[in-house]
Amino acid sequence: MLPPSSAFPGYFTKQENIAITGVADMVIRSLLDKQQFHDPLEAALRLGISSATWPLFGLLWPSGARLAERMALRPVRASERILEIGCGLALSSLVGHRRGADVTASDCHPLAGAFLAENVRLNGLLPLKYRHGQWGGLPPASDFVGLAPVSTVAFAVPEMAIAGQFELIIGSDILYERDEAGTLAAFIESHAAPQAEVWVVDPNRGNRAHFHRNMAALGFSMHEEKLDRLALPGLDAYHGRMLTYTRTHLP
Repeated sequence: MLPPSSAFPGYFTKQENIAITGVADMVIRSLLDKQQFHDPLEAALRLGISSATWPLFGLLWPSGARLAERMALRPVRASERILEIGCGLALSSLVGHRRGADVTASDCHPLAGAFLAENVRLNGLLPLKYRHGQWGGLPPASDFVGLAPVSTVAFAVPEMAIAGQFELIIGSDILYERDEAGTLAAFIESHAAPQAEVWVVDPNRGNRAHFHRNMAALGFSMHEEKLDRLALPGLDAYHGRMLTYTRTHLP
């Protein structure tokens, strides 16, 4: 356990070595547990992040590890731009970055960028691109004036939002709402290149049907693969699916 510090005030953290087959162990600093919370100036609340959901960005989740394993196996392509959405601690982005891929990590939490910078440092890597990414719209930049130091909130203002198109868009455990309106699919489509692939690792939350339909309407075909794994010594059981969407042309 690491106590609060000037860089990470108001909450406890921990540091672990995370083994991902295909790359050297990743050193990851994360929140100690789900009980951590520190939003004294309500920067997260203004982004729609409640006190109950505030810690979720800073924990390592099983679906994130499954996605990182896939990133460790993907051949690095010099011309390919990769975007991770809802990255949290960005384990998959860090794995891809370590292997030399052109990766941009994104999240809506005002501390995700700071944690990413620390984990980049702990692993001795060059800086990794980070942008604010929030489906459903961005608050105006004026909402953030005077709320907190630039190091924690600068990532949330519109001029630091995701820009450009990406050949591969990845995300883990991002289907946590029914999203009948297709907000997430529209967000993905807005950043997808004409020939794009989308990877989503979903722990069977039950919201896939709406997402499938919304992605199909945008010209994406889907392949589904079960990722179920029995419990093994040192490994917890996992139940989920790898959803791969491909688009070769605009609808």
